[in-house]
Amino acid sequence: MLDNLPRGTICIEDIEMGMTRHLRKVVTDEDIEMFAQVSTDRNPVHLDDDYARDTIFEGRIAHGMLTAGLISAVIGEQLPGHGTVYMGQSLKFLAPVRPGDMVYAEVKVIDIDFAKRRVKLDCHCSVDGKKVLVGEAMVLAPSRKFD
Repeated sequence: MLDNLPRGTICIEDIEMGMTRHLRKVVTDEDIEMFAQVSTDRNPVHLDDDYARDTIFEGRIAHGMLTAGLISAVIGEQLPGHGTVYMGQSLKFLAPVRPGDMVYAEVKVIDIDFAKRRVKLDCHCSVDGKKVLVGEAMVLAPSRKFD
């Protein structure tokens, strides 16, 4: 993975409106197979070339939640980072991700409630500049007060 900043924690006291973090990752056949194993989602559109060719996608695609997991990685590792608690996530899938695609996942701070330590994040994933997933996340950010 190619992150734009080191992994760690940004405490609520240091979070600012408009902050962004991202990562890039090539989704591999192995990633798809491991996700199928862990999730128990063995839909053949993800795993079987012959089956997937006859679908509307005309080939295998990655699990949507595998792509969404890259958003989780940015949130859990970069912004806010370690110690963050997910409170909610909306997702809309716009286009498929295929084996071999380089996915760019980004989160951006769009609202902060310092008193409640809540941060709303605009989230998206894209492949070759085309958005494949959009959504918003609400998270509970870590605080220096509780270290």
